[in-house]
Amino acid sequence: MTLPRVIFCNYPEGPRILEDLTSIRRSLQLLSLIAVFVTAYFAKDLVLPILLGMLLALTLSPVVRTLGRAGIHSSISAVLLVGLTGTVILIIIGGSAGTVAIWSDELPVMGRQIESKLRGVSNTVETVRRATEEVDKMSAGNDAAREVVVKQPTLLDNAMSTGVKLGGTIAVTLVLATFLLASGNMFYVKLVQSFQTLTGKKRALSAVYDVERRVSRYLFTITIINACLGLAVGSLMWVIGLPGAHIFGIAAFLLNFLPYVGGVAGAVIAGAYALITFDYIGYAMLVPAGYMVLTTIEGQFITPWLVGKRLELNTVAVFLTVVVWGWLWGIAGALIAVPFLVVFKVVSENVEALKIFSNFLDNGGQDALRKTGEETRAP
Repeated sequence: MTLPRVIFCNYPEGPRILEDLTSIRRSLQLLSLIAVFVTAYFAKDLVLPILLGMLLALTLSPVVRTLGRAGIHSSISAVLLVGLTGTVILIIIGGSAGTVAIWSDELPVMGRQIESKLRGVSNTVETVRRATEEVDKMSAGNDAAREVVVKQPTLLDNAMSTGVKLGGTIAVTLVLATFLLASGNMFYVKLVQSFQTLTGKKRALSAVYDVERRVSRYLFTITIINACLGLAVGSLMWVIGLPGAHIFGIAAFLLNFLPYVGGVAGAVIAGAYALITFDYIGYAMLVPAGYMVLTTIEGQFITPWLVGKRLELNTVAVFLTVVVWGWLWGIAGALIAVPFLVVFKVVSENVEALKIFSNFLDNGGQDALRKTGEETRAP
């Protein structure tokens, strides 16, 4: 029991005051959490590139340190690595932008083609739609209502707005990552200097290096795995004969950062496009089937083997994190949800006050529960 608590307990009103202070502290913590989510929701354009820049710097920092041991200054290696990353991003965007723009213009036609292929299902939907329209007409009566049509932004306006936002996000991400990597160990030195005791300095430095090593290893490994999956999916689509196979490879690479949902979404999109491309539905179904086989092999065998058990996350925690970040920031939030959760898990393992969160995020709960039960039954 701490000294202030002992002093309070010596007074008649002491326990009640302590309970009130505890309630106030919990209320403030809840309000702080709500404030963080509100700030993240409205500050997406500012916070998102900062998070992406920090994640990119964490991923590339071991490479910069390795090049530094070889005699290459951190500024030079940072510029080279970030420049290479930016070049790859530009190649991907440039190689897929034209095809995506054409597909966007042809979306109404594609919808009608899919509807004609799935005539039986569409007839049922059309019957329900007509019945709904009849009910609306009966409820509206004979009174004529004036419709106010709001002019929607054109496809070109939407494309320009999205392109400007995407370009700004990528630019800030790359510049911030360059500065963080070029700084070398500057922030580590400042962190160590903020502690007074030698034990605190050693513990802080060990924790920081552990966070950097494990997070960078995870992000780098997952990125390589997703890139290989994208290459495999693109190659499979090309072998089957699906036009724009490289687009589906790029989509598989990005969507695989979305656990559970990404593989299904990619298979559905590829399957829908295959329906309007091939004449036979049976042959078109090879596309989503092959897509799901590749993502299943990756998710059940390759990723667990390469990533290892230490960074496995609770399935419920992963799903809720994807839902929350997807609600906050849309697709971009859903894509960075799992990397952000991994960062938080590793940080919580190295900070004593946050270890309770690490325990909840860990996927080894069943083993721990079984071990506890065996110890309880032991004589």
